[in-house]
Amino acid sequence: MSQNIYVGNLPYSVTEDSLKELFDSYGEIESVKVISDNFTGRSKGFGFVVMSNNSEADKAISELDGNELDGRKIKVNIAKPKTERKPSYSNRNSY
Repeated sequence: MSQNIYVGNLPYSVTEDSLKELFDSYGEIESVKVISDNFTGRSKGFGFVVMSNNSEADKAISELDGNELDGRKIKVNIAKPKTERKPSYSNRNSY
């Protein structure tokens, strides 16, 4: 079963390729996603890595959490399930 890993406090310069490189030595990676702002395209400073093997994912989490990456201490832990968000009314059309 695959494990979804949250990686936070990333430097804005991190790309999906560089994040994949960071996790490559821990095991098989299914996917990597760095979250970026819709308008600017700039990284929001966090991303997700999905690893195929839970024990490999656990090892990556324990060894990478708190490590420095380009001068920033990254946060690495098991991703929490996405919760349903309340609709935003700021974009509501007024008639």
